[in-house]
Amino acid sequence: MKQIETEKGIVIIEGPVSQRYLNSLEMDSNLNNFRSPARQKEALAIVAGLPEGMVYIARHKQRIIGYVLFHYPNEYSRWSRHPRILELGAIEVSRSWQKNGIAKALLQEAFKNPSLEDYVVITTEFYWHWDLKNSGLSVWDYRRMLQNLFGSVGFKRRHTDDPEILEHPANMLMVRIGKNVSKQHINMFDDLTYQHSIFM
Repeated sequence: MKQIETEKGIVIIEGPVSQRYLNSLEMDSNLNNFRSPARQKEALAIVAGLPEGMVYIARHKQRIIGYVLFHYPNEYSRWSRHPRILELGAIEVSRSWQKNGIAKALLQEAFKNPSLEDYVVITTEFYWHWDLKNSGLSVWDYRRMLQNLFGSVGFKRRHTDDPEILEHPANMLMVRIGKNVSKQHINMFDDLTYQHSIFM
């Protein structure tokens, strides 16, 4: 658990949290980048209930104002074929609480968890999910901001022929290889990043 002092009050960073605990809290109305706050809270609870699922939250009093979550990749994606991949499924901070270092603190708290060192953790960043309108940033400045944010906990950008990533030049795959991941599993991951190169 970590505390951040802001002009609006103390923010608690904690996790991984349980479904039961999540259900006892309310969701900030500005956590609506991916779906409505109520639906997003349901999604967090589902992930928290998965065997491998982990949800870290930023909380002001009894209100969730930010979160980051981890789960296995979608079963239809190429990444699901790897036994030691976890996906950082989403990170979001309420618009009214941004610019307080909350996203970085969420990541730093999550990666204190030693179990994440056993995994290749990926995040697939698609520009259509980015809050460009409210950030006031261009798509390239937003991407640079994300690279710096994820880079603060050891993620690096990786090239891939994943069609969804290639759909727009701003999209990117970022990867963090845990300290305990075997050479065999690193090689397996490398093989997955390019699957169509034979046709390129």
